[in-house]
Amino acid sequence: MSQPPGSQSPLTVREMPSSFADNQAYFDESRWQKFTRRLKEEPLIPLGCAVTCWALWGATKSIRSGDSFNAQKMFRMRLYGQFFTIVAMVAGSFYYNSDRILRKEYEGILKERKATEKRNAWIRELEARDKEEKDWREKVKEVTEKRKQEEDVARAKEEAKKGGGVVTKAVKGLRGRLTGEEEGKP
Repeated sequence: MSQPPGSQSPLTVREMPSSFADNQAYFDESRWQKFTRRLKEEPLIPLGCAVTCWALWGATKSIRSGDSFNAQKMFRMRLYGQFFTIVAMVAGSFYYNSDRILRKEYEGILKERKATEKRNAWIRELEARDKEEKDWREKVKEVTEKRKQEEDVARAKEEAKKGGGVVTKAVKGLRGRLTGEEEGKP
């Protein structure tokens, strides 16, 4: 089902994106694998989120203890953490944008391939059903013709037992005329 790296897809004339060609596991990943891959790709975003959460926890702790100086310090730390996280997200989106575009292309190609395989399987199924129906109709036709022939033979035998049918009477009539004419001749 999957093609070797670097080969052309039967659905497109373009080759697979080269950055994905060597890593098939990149596409067949579970949610957990995707989560860990994204953590490895952009480790600064979870770090910024952790700093922000730590600052909020520290601010909450300082407010409860009545230390307003430390609470203000932690709120500033929270702002710095949020700013750092947003900057990391924007920088990461610029840095990994080309990979995301290539991944979407690959997913589109994969979706097309699956749709084509499904359509081809459906066509094969319809062709098989059509062939079965044609075979069945031929068998019914053969059986009907054979039964009709048997009935004709049986009817001809019955007519022969009764003294013949229309054809037999016509033949006998012709014989009679021929033999009568011959008897009248010297």
